[in-house]
Amino acid sequence: MSKLPPPPGCNVALTERVLVRFLREETQRIGMTHAVLGLSGGIDSALVVELAVRALGAENVLAVAMPYRESHPDSLRLAQDSAAHAQVQLEVADITPMADGYLANNPDLQDTSLAAVRLRRGNIFSRLRMTTLYDRSAQNHALVFGTSNKTELMLGYGTQHGDMASGINPIGDLYKSQVVALSRHLGVPSAIIERPPSADLWAGQTDEDELGFAYDAIDALLFRLIDRRQSRDSLLAEGFAANFIDSISERVRINQYKRLPPLIAKVAARTVNLDYRYARDWGT
Repeated sequence: MSKLPPPPGCNVALTERVLVRFLREETQRIGMTHAVLGLSGGIDSALVVELAVRALGAENVLAVAMPYRESHPDSLRLAQDSAAHAQVQLEVADITPMADGYLANNPDLQDTSLAAVRLRRGNIFSRLRMTTLYDRSAQNHALVFGTSNKTELMLGYGTQHGDMASGINPIGDLYKSQVVALSRHLGVPSAIIERPPSADLWAGQTDEDELGFAYDAIDALLFRLIDRRQSRDSLLAEGFAANFIDSISERVRINQYKRLPPLIAKVAARTVNLDYRYARDWGT
């Protein structure tokens, strides 16, 4: 690809105010005052915990680090740094016993040299982490805050009922490059910001290696494709390669199902999410 236009910018001061107010008002509207979130050592969760503290107060936010025995040590160390910077309580909940119990009963999940096996194992770990968070949610009457950014949601780069699950999500309309800008503004530790993005689901995994493109390039394209609704010809004229446009566009299309609630077959007069649709705050 030739020199590409930049990724979308971010009015960080305004975005901070909007997201802090969103978290405070929506949490209270649901009838809660506490939040719980997974702290992975990555930039997305580090940003969300900073926003959560500004919205609810550090004493009302529980962060949970959920390592597996194969997780990189930096993940827990950086999660601890993030919690310390935000001044929130950090619980370490090792998912190894849960995960190994399941894996031991599924011999076909042992050969991690196979990409399909690594993907299945990664999904298992992600869903076990969300099981843990929702249990803490029930235990502490706390709302689960999501940590999936807009780039991940558009590309379907996440696990259904795993890291994509949440009660509310403050950063789901921020592209990765905007997450970086806002994190710098809020003082997220530089070691977290500079760390190559990774779900840390297997050794050596990085987001950009899996996606096949750099986040800045993806964000620049998605912003013009999704937010500005530019045509393919317009994108080509701006320097985006045809195979890049087609690859990202197809990935957005085929992952639409991940961004929607489950499709319900219509057999009655009023069907949930089809005819029976109300705003989130209906009745409150």
